[in-house]
Amino acid sequence: MSYRPFRNIGRYMLAACAVSFGVASISAQSTLPNAPSPSRVDIFTGYSYYGLSSEDQTTGENFGSVNEGAMGSGAYYFNKWIGGEFNMTANPNGQGDGFYGYYLGPIFRWPLQNYTLFAHGLVGAVHGVGPNNPGGVGYNPYTWGTGLMAGGGMDYDLPFFHHHLGLRLFEADYRYTHIDFGPANPAIYLQGGRANLNGAELSSGLLFHLGSLTPPPPVQYACSVTAPTGTIYPGDPVTVTGTATNLRVKKATNYKWTSSGGTVSGTSNVAAVDTKGLAPGTYTVKGHVEQSPKAGQFADCSTQFTVTQFQPPTISCSANPTTVNAGDPVSITAVGASPQSRPLTYSYSATAGTISGNTSTATLSTTGAAPGSTITITCNVVDDQGQTASAQTTVNLNAPPPPAPVVTKNLCTITFDRDLRRPTRVDNEAKACLDDIALTEQQNSGAKLAIVGNSAPVKVRGRSTERKRMLAQKETLHRAELRAVNEKDYLVKEKGLDASSIAVYTGTDGSNSDQTILIPTGANLDTTGLTPVDETEVKPIPRKPLGVRRHHHHKKAASTTSTTSSSN
Repeated sequence: MSYRPFRNIGRYMLAACAVSFGVASISAQSTLPNAPSPSRVDIFTGYSYYGLSSEDQTTGENFGSVNEGAMGSGAYYFNKWIGGEFNMTANPNGQGDGFYGYYLGPIFRWPLQNYTLFAHGLVGAVHGVGPNNPGGVGYNPYTWGTGLMAGGGMDYDLPFFHHHLGLRLFEADYRYTHIDFGPANPAIYLQGGRANLNGAELSSGLLFHLGSLTPPPPVQYACSVTAPTGTIYPGDPVTVTGTATNLRVKKATNYKWTSSGGTVSGTSNVAAVDTKGLAPGTYTVKGHVEQSPKAGQFADCSTQFTVTQFQPPTISCSANPTTVNAGDPVSITAVGASPQSRPLTYSYSATAGTISGNTSTATLSTTGAAPGSTITITCNVVDDQGQTASAQTTVNLNAPPPPAPVVTKNLCTITFDRDLRRPTRVDNEAKACLDDIALTEQQNSGAKLAIVGNSAPVKVRGRSTERKRMLAQKETLHRAELRAVNEKDYLVKEKGLDASSIAVYTGTDGSNSDQTILIPTGANLDTTGLTPVDETEVKPIPRKPLGVRRHHHHKKAASTTSTTSSSN
């Protein structure tokens, strides 16, 4: 007996295992969305190749492979993993031989995300015909024998027809067949003998999934109450709506309703409850939906509604306009409502002024009310049952305009351009201005004065040096300070003003002048660009009364002026 059949079978099985492991590794990375649960029944039909290379142990005749064939099988699964299978194979068109096999046995599967691996071991009967001899003069007729089939394969779940269609990528099986053709009879060209055949069968085709191991989800039922006004009063209509899920398609559905109060009617998923005559309280409505008395095909729901006693009226109140001058009239509008549409009576009151009216409108007179105050108006309503409600609104009376803000005032300006030899002296020409300044300050009780001394830049004589420029800058500042201090000294000593009410500054005007600013009580001086004068360092030049010339003092003063500066 030749061992070549076993080598061929080993090659077939090795190739099938390699493909199985390769596709399994791919399937571990694949995801099929919305994949169903494992099927209850799988039906397979497809092409089959029977690889056979064995010989009749009696006659020595060889059986060859059958390229044309078909396979069909049906598997019923008891759970996700294990089932029973019936398999039929047909390989009738070999070179002088052919086989029909019928097998039965267990099948095992391993569902992945969108692939399923399976293995089975089957036993059964084989109806086979022996090969013709090389001369074509001998044959064996179709004879029944026994067979074994063992192997496995891989299925791919297609997303068509709600996942009821699949593809069997491959099925690889080892087949052992034993047929006893009986004794040879040359008279009728029978070869006879026993055939013990080893072969490999490879198949592929379509797979149909039927049923499911996971039962459909049970019917669920929820119900809710709706009322036209939200709040339910005796006599108001109440509607109950049921919402069922997971109902079986094309299966009759029955609804029933009951209520702990009132009369309920309805044979669909919507029912109506008559609340006429119900006392205030909470009531329960129950619903039942049923497609079958079997578990999971019926469900119940319950919901509640509350009947409320008649409610008191409500009211809103508004004023137009809401801001007026004292003495102006205001229109008051009240909007009352009764949940049960009962008759209403209106009344009004106000914290100031007078108000008149007994309907939904009234008039407020603000005569005699204090300007700047707020008047509160109360609107009242009562129904025929004595139930009341009230609301308020306000009216603002305009306040008098605020006083004008207190600001500083610029008074007259003294110039120092006439006496070039004594550029900081307050001369007779300034008398009129100084008298006006003193009078204005005295007429404004509590007012203060600010004197801002300015100076034009002192020119540098001769060749300009850094030292001369610095001395000229100091002289310019000193002249501005002296002018302010000298004016203050005159106003204090000659006009009797309080020294503490006069502040002296230097400015950046660039002119030879004193600016005097009146600061009334409550006003603030803007000191931007002003520098306070240190009166402990800068003293006023001793004066003689205005109108008396002070040549000696001026000469002395001029002698103290820097030689680097010219009079301005």
